[in-house]
Amino acid sequence: MTSLFDSVTFGKIPLANRLVMAPMTRNRAGAGGGATELMAEYYAQRASAGLIITEGTQPSPVGQGFLNTPGLHHPEQVRAWRTVTDAVHERGGRIVVQLMHAGRIGHPSLYDSAHRSVAPSALAAAGVCFTPSGPQDHPVPHELTADEIAATVRDFADAARNAVEAGFDGVQVHAGNGFLLHQFLAENTNHRTDAYGGSLGNRIRFAVEVTEAVATAIGNERTSVRLSPGNPYNDIAEGDTDALYAALVPALPELAFLEVCEIVTRPVTRAVRDLWRGNLVVNPHAAPDAFPATAETARNVLDEGLADAVSLGALFLANPDLPDRVRAGGPFTAPDEATYYGGDHRGYTDYPALGR
Repeated sequence: MTSLFDSVTFGKIPLANRLVMAPMTRNRAGAGGGATELMAEYYAQRASAGLIITEGTQPSPVGQGFLNTPGLHHPEQVRAWRTVTDAVHERGGRIVVQLMHAGRIGHPSLYDSAHRSVAPSALAAAGVCFTPSGPQDHPVPHELTADEIAATVRDFADAARNAVEAGFDGVQVHAGNGFLLHQFLAENTNHRTDAYGGSLGNRIRFAVEVTEAVATAIGNERTSVRLSPGNPYNDIAEGDTDALYAALVPALPELAFLEVCEIVTRPVTRAVRDLWRGNLVVNPHAAPDAFPATAETARNVLDEGLADAVSLGALFLANPDLPDRVRAGGPFTAPDEATYYGGDHRGYTDYPALGR
């Protein structure tokens, strides 16, 4: 039976164990979207994870959706991230960066450029964005043109090359949680009538093109994707979730690994497992009314044969040395829900963008 402490290799990324640190937005980037010494310390503390997946990192200025989130589209950002990757590698860890374009989530007051958010269609997201002046409604986004879609695909590829230059072991493309790629996938956010809207084949096109561009830029063996089937976060209604992922998953290129973030959707996760022949990481939901997913949850996922590794968020947040504690059977520090769900975000509530 596979153990959480068995080694495994995902493409060109060797993992010393199968406990993956899930991506968790912390809003700690410095001026200009650069990584900071605090971020380097934070990730290095968790280098005993088999693999670290970073917080969502914008591939372009227009991809930013929150205050104080990092980017990978400028040489200074590349240099700043190098301090993080060096710190993790010095402790024997492996780290991949999650590239996340927020799409219609955001507000012009968050950015020096005061840019307008973009989306597959000019449809504002319900809910509010936390800005320096308080909560404000998400504005109606600019509908991307075909040329702008192509430019966005190039932005992802360029950011992936920057990630390799910054010393990352790989890249994860974020295609869930109601951000741009997920907005193209979902029926309620994609009302296009061109090659990127309408049919399932058209709605998955952008996600597939972005993934293929990243894989071409840095190699399939360093590329991964995160999905969150059925996730309604950021005002998303996918439509027929089963049919959507039955179309998307087989259309993806070969990857180092695919990650599924469960939103209490184990049957969908099993369907993805059946469709995906490569390495699969599952970020499991906890038991109903429980917080968070535990080490026992992770063991159960492996015992079920559902995944090749398990990603955990809140438990890694509260226990930087989580693999050692799991091996010893505890003790575990209980995560602070206030900090996890918003306290460390200075008021931002970004739950599903975090790992569990």
